[in-house]
Amino acid sequence: MKDSENCFRCPDLEFPNKRRNQCIPKKEDFLSYTTDVISIVLSSISVLFLLITFLILGVFIKYRDSPIVRANNRSLSFLLLVSIKLSFLSVFLFLGRPGDITCRLRNITYGIAFSIAVSSLLAKTIMVYIAFKSTKPGSSWGKWMGVKLSKSVVLVFSSIQIIICITWLAISPPFQELDIHTYPGTIIIQCNEGSALGFYSVIGYMGLLAAVSFVLAFLARSLPDSFNEAKYI
Repeated sequence: MKDSENCFRCPDLEFPNKRRNQCIPKKEDFLSYTTDVISIVLSSISVLFLLITFLILGVFIKYRDSPIVRANNRSLSFLLLVSIKLSFLSVFLFLGRPGDITCRLRNITYGIAFSIAVSSLLAKTIMVYIAFKSTKPGSSWGKWMGVKLSKSVVLVFSSIQIIICITWLAISPPFQELDIHTYPGTIIIQCNEGSALGFYSVIGYMGLLAAVSFVLAFLARSLPDSFNEAKYI
């Protein structure tokens, strides 16, 4: 009230009106599916690429017994396409009102799905490189050829990421955080990553896999046309 000697501060989740005689709830702010342009753009792009991946997977399934699909390591190609789809779907975990469960799933799901995809690319690159090396006379690379090697590469490199994610969740998992100080009258609902070391370990490991895959593809860039898959990788 005017000229009052007894004033009180509004609670953290409320702020005073213009007349400063009443506390009103603060507005909540987060990446909404319907109101934020960036969310609409990201979700549209994810859906578009998801449909393209579905189309490619359908082509692979239809011609799964053809020589070119079988020679391209059929099971590894299926795993790669499925993991790419999961990566696109994980974008939707970053949109909408975040909660404790969503915060824990978003980076974990994307990290594991992306690691499986890059591990599949890495396995395909290794197999292409070995296939070329084994054609040389007297080469001992031929003993490494086979489906077991590609599956082992994907399993080992993906398992490392899974272990990192489990450790992160066990020690200090992400959680919902309310930022009430950045903007007056607004509550920013966001995710706190919990352990910064866990977050950067997941991101750093994905970057490491991508870098190794790129280096191997660069080394195999000069293979003959029969082995040119590495060029596109």
